[in-house]
Amino acid sequence: MTTPGDGRLDYEVVDVFAPHPFSGNQLAVVLDAGDLTTAQCQTLAAEFGYAESTFVSAPTEPIASYRVRIFTPRTELPFAGHPSVGTAHTLVRLGRLPAGVVQQECGAGVVAIEVDDAGARLTGGTVSLRPGPEAAALAAALGLDAADTTGRPAHLVGCGIDFAQLEVRPGAAERAVPNPAALGAALSGVHGGVSVLEWDAATSSGTVRVFADGLDFQEDPATGSAALGTGIWLAAVGLVGEGTTEYRLAQGAAVGRPSELAGRVTVTGGEVAQVSVAGAVRPVATGTVLIP
Repeated sequence: MTTPGDGRLDYEVVDVFAPHPFSGNQLAVVLDAGDLTTAQCQTLAAEFGYAESTFVSAPTEPIASYRVRIFTPRTELPFAGHPSVGTAHTLVRLGRLPAGVVQQECGAGVVAIEVDDAGARLTGGTVSLRPGPEAAALAAALGLDAADTTGRPAHLVGCGIDFAQLEVRPGAAERAVPNPAALGAALSGVHGGVSVLEWDAATSSGTVRVFADGLDFQEDPATGSAALGTGIWLAAVGLVGEGTTEYRLAQGAAVGRPSELAGRVTVTGGEVAQVSVAGAVRPVATGTVLIP
């Protein structure tokens, strides 16, 4: 193991929500990164070039198992799903933490992640549900017509970072082409982005495409935070009822990174009591990186 004093840090590259290696969403996990500045983290995230990279250090909260900072190539995020799942699984796989439930400290607080050999399940924190932009306006910013939407509202939902959830009719999602300026205007103040969902009620499953604000509205292959929001949205519009409902989301095929996300939402008294998302984590590389 190297330390910051050596001029290099250890890192791992894993594929998250991945049915097999070289699918899902790529993640770089930089270890023992507590002495890095924000600028150094940002430089390394830009160098890796993945949707997100994480930087692990000792926790500052007494209940936390570790602390993580999450960066896209251009900005820091308070929370994100696939980095949380991938980082927790990596720390357990490397023997730094025992399997079971770990507590991750991040910019959105402390969140619980249950880790086993295959992957991890992330339980969202405080549920956020608020009005979103008009569905027709959001569709237009994606190059779609109002007729492509189902008429259900595009609520802003999440557990630490919000996404607009736009439900579209079958076949419409593949035609979505984001206009970054129009999306930025429609989603002003929203740090997540937009999740475009085709929902199949008969199988409690959906196909999603996510265009993320932190990636300048480029498409993300697998987005755990948006998948948490999908569970909240399904409950808000009445597509799931009381009790616990499992749902599955397929994502990433449009960018050649097919991904599988397993959601679970619990509704009690008409309100979302808990939402979680799980997926497999596949290690693909290990190495050291220079400290900027």
